[in-house]
Amino acid sequence: MENVFDLRTKTMKLKSTMSREIHGIWYVALGATLWGLDPLFRILLLKSFTSAQIVFIEHLLLACYALPVFLMYRRTLLGKLTLGVIGALLFISWGGSAVATMLFTSAFAHGNANAVLLLQKLQPLFAIILARALLKEALPSRFFTYIVLALMGTYLLTFGFSAPSLGLHDLATQSCLFSILAALLWGGSTVMGKYLLQKDLSFHLVTSLRFLFAIPLLAVVLFAGGDTWQVQGSGAALTLMAVNLLFQAFFPGLLSMLLYYKGLSSTKAVYATLAELSFPAVGVLINWLAFDQALTLGQLAGFLLIWSTLLLMSRPGQAKTAAAQ
Repeated sequence: MENVFDLRTKTMKLKSTMSREIHGIWYVALGATLWGLDPLFRILLLKSFTSAQIVFIEHLLLACYALPVFLMYRRTLLGKLTLGVIGALLFISWGGSAVATMLFTSAFAHGNANAVLLLQKLQPLFAIILARALLKEALPSRFFTYIVLALMGTYLLTFGFSAPSLGLHDLATQSCLFSILAALLWGGSTVMGKYLLQKDLSFHLVTSLRFLFAIPLLAVVLFAGGDTWQVQGSGAALTLMAVNLLFQAFFPGLLSMLLYYKGLSSTKAVYATLAELSFPAVGVLINWLAFDQALTLGQLAGFLLIWSTLLLMSRPGQAKTAAAQ
């Protein structure tokens, strides 16, 4: 009788884990999808602010959420603020948010765009290696099939069915080094975020600390860059700008990160890094629908391939295998 009871208990736990795994993949994908909506808000703001100014203002607005949440959950940090936790927080906040974005922007502005985009495809590979080394995550069955499909999808999104015209001199540049470092930091941020959640830190708390820790660094970057503030326009234009900033900060900014970390709390980092590829997929779709940038047949194939991979990853049978590991 006890054996039957134990078997039922284990079965219920396994089903619960499977359900969380499936939901987690889609929470991560949905959070990354909201990142793809970013250009809808950012295009107008770039007419009045620099990128550094926009990011700094966004984080000040997000502090209105982050500070109360930190005060609410601060007691849960007692006994958990080890050097590893502090280092992981700084990594996702400074490395993943600020430094990686600056490196990628610099690489894109001064190097071969095709080479920079091609090297960004290394991001999931970095995340997988780090998850294996730091989190001891075992690779689920059929995972190599999924990563091949996902990388093929992102390649098609970037280049379509044509091959990029690149020479060795295009890849042996400083801008390509910046692109590789950005990919490493973004891939590492996924792993570090998972590490923090495994330390029983609430995803609300991790999100708030990510925003709060970034503000001092962004202030230093803004000061060092010497950006001048030139906000001009009529009252109606300034009101529209303020509303745009609020939506930018709290919709693709805050909501996306809450969904992302909620999903990451129940999803393997190696799966999460592939679910994040919904971001470029939706970005291409937004460019087509909102900015009349023609969607090629290759990009459409890449879009469908990425989302098909997400569907395959979230099948109950696959989640059962992953949960068992």
